[in-house]
Amino acid sequence: MLNLDWAEAANLRMTQLNEMEEFRLHTYESAAMYKERMKFVHDKKREFKSGDSVLLFNSRLKLFPGKLKSKWPGPFKVVNVSPYGAIELESEDGTRTFKVNDQRVKYYLGTTGERHLVEQFSLKDSPTPVPTTD
Repeated sequence: MLNLDWAEAANLRMTQLNEMEEFRLHTYESAAMYKERMKFVHDKKREFKSGDSVLLFNSRLKLFPGKLKSKWPGPFKVVNVSPYGAIELESEDGTRTFKVNDQRVKYYLGTTGERHLVEQFSLKDSPTPVPTTD
């Protein structure tokens, strides 16, 4: 059965287009609210203070990738934070300081205490022979 009433078909099509436009508007508003909330959360987390330990993003590693190199060397100590995003960092041994953009750093979540060597193996040594039962 075909609906040959042009007025009813046109009305149905306009209703469907209006529903689709309403759905698109609702989706746009939801996405805008989500972006706003995520920006607030992201900006809230990025308030660095003097004395914090941070990792620095090494952008040059993208050009010359090393297989096992980390893109986040550190930890570095925050010395000074300026109001517009510049952070002054101090190297791990305390010999040099430098300024970077706050978008290149993230919090270091590890411990800042002493590092200990747990166990060291030499790969050139042959393994100890395993006794066989014959």
